[in-house]
Amino acid sequence: MVERTAWKICSGMGWWSTFSRKRCRGKSSRPGPPVHDDLVRRDFTAGAPNRLWLADITEHRTDEGKLYLCAIKDVWSNRIVGYSIDSRMKSRLAVNALHNAAARRGNIVGCVLHTDRGSQAVSQP
Repeated sequence: MVERTAWKICSGMGWWSTFSRKRCRGKSSRPGPPVHDDLVRRDFTAGAPNRLWLADITEHRTDEGKLYLCAIKDVWSNRIVGYSIDSRMKSRLAVNALHNAAARRGNIVGCVLHTDRGSQAVSQP
């Protein structure tokens, strides 16, 4: 049944839903201000190992469901230094990847971890 037909039948009988649709942000809306200071300032170079790491989360569809991968890359060596895989995109995914990277690389004092805000910050519901 078309949504409009259902609405006409319900409104004709005086039935009203207590649920409403979430309002979608328009395509022209812009993301809000950054959550943290941008320490990188779009300069993605590093003079030594463990100075700048980049992190991102990707979603992979499989026959059994979705898998999420969080990878951390050292800009200087251009290698993945830590990662985590999980079936749910929770904060522990990123935390486990960071613990994995720190355990493998040792001294990371002064290292900057840079991430984008992700599609979740700007996606429409």
